[in-house]
Amino acid sequence: MAIWAVALAAALYLPDRGRLLKGFFPVGAYGADPVNGAALAYETQVESDLTYEMILLREARDENYVDHKTGQVVMSDDDRTGTVASDGGGGEQAAESAPGAPAGEQTETDGGEQANGSGSRTTAGQDIADGDAGQAAETSTGSPANPGATQKAVNYSFDKLRDFDYLRQNFYQVDSTTTINGSQLNVDALLGKDMRLSHDASAPQIIIYHTHSQEGYADSIPGDAATSVVGVGDYLAQLLTEQYGLNVIHHKGAYDVGDRDHAYSNAAPAIEKLLADNPSVEVVIDLHRDGVAETTRLVTEQNGVPMAQVMFFNGLSRTTSTGDIDYLYNPYIADNLAFSFQAQLKAAEYYPGFTRRIYLKGYRFNMHYCPKTMLVEVGAQTNTFEEAKNAMVPLADVLYKVLTGPI
Repeated sequence: MAIWAVALAAALYLPDRGRLLKGFFPVGAYGADPVNGAALAYETQVESDLTYEMILLREARDENYVDHKTGQVVMSDDDRTGTVASDGGGGEQAAESAPGAPAGEQTETDGGEQANGSGSRTTAGQDIADGDAGQAAETSTGSPANPGATQKAVNYSFDKLRDFDYLRQNFYQVDSTTTINGSQLNVDALLGKDMRLSHDASAPQIIIYHTHSQEGYADSIPGDAATSVVGVGDYLAQLLTEQYGLNVIHHKGAYDVGDRDHAYSNAAPAIEKLLADNPSVEVVIDLHRDGVAETTRLVTEQNGVPMAQVMFFNGLSRTTSTGDIDYLYNPYIADNLAFSFQAQLKAAEYYPGFTRRIYLKGYRFNMHYCPKTMLVEVGAQTNTFEEAKNAMVPLADVLYKVLTGPI
């Protein structure tokens, strides 16, 4: 005890006492700096102690695992013992705790937002809709050749959108692994970037792929990719091609079979080659399916059709504990953020309740290959395949609106 007390006393008078104090107090503990009384908040993430390989493993585990209403990690009993439980939707096996992780550290699970009760429907539109926004008439749909909505259902106040706190609270969910400020979430900058395609459909414009191709839905048939997130991608590609006249490559490579932990690393060479072979491509969409608590139902209804809610996702290459991650550098973070926000705003205007809030997390998720890169979560394992497929109709329209203008 005496040695401990001496070491702690010395730590209080060293310039770098924060690092030493962090060693004496458990990660995640809260208290006050005994020197100046300032609040201390030690994050539960310990990326500063992890190797590059460990960071990649964390990145690969699953994109969203925090209940956005409570801020708590969604986990099963298995997770509490150090394993990541299967999300139940895609027949995936539980993953071992990352090798070398500190004892007792929680690994990330594939959880998402909790519903208010068993079987309830989440209502992301209530999070997003501006209470003071002027309501237009019912959303009208276009012609059979262009099924998208032609009239806004909600108009947003740009004065409110220019308020960082309002924007963050109503359009974003920021994971505890990362931080963001008004310089990145500035509505004028987000809307000021021109996301429109620069050339016609005579050459490929869009790539759709799946880092996690094995993700399925409540009624997916094991081994049948056509009933998984890959089948959802087929339908999105079909809509963008046949209804909107865009040139789409749907890449169906499998990168998480037997090795989900390295899925992003496994997918990277294939994406690099696809872009090298198709220099005309301007848009890369990584289509996923989220994992949530079994009582959560991510369902909305648009034009009388029940469908899975969609969530746009961004990696910021920055962790709360260490700052910017140099070896996960992404020169297109601002463009990625603009792309997802413009899509989120279009969805909120034309299809209220269709999207959940944009999820921001600390890693990169292969979003560094081109400016218009998007990671999309389509529903979760508790949705049916039909609900996920139905969601592609408004998603295709939202993408078309962003990619073809007007701004």
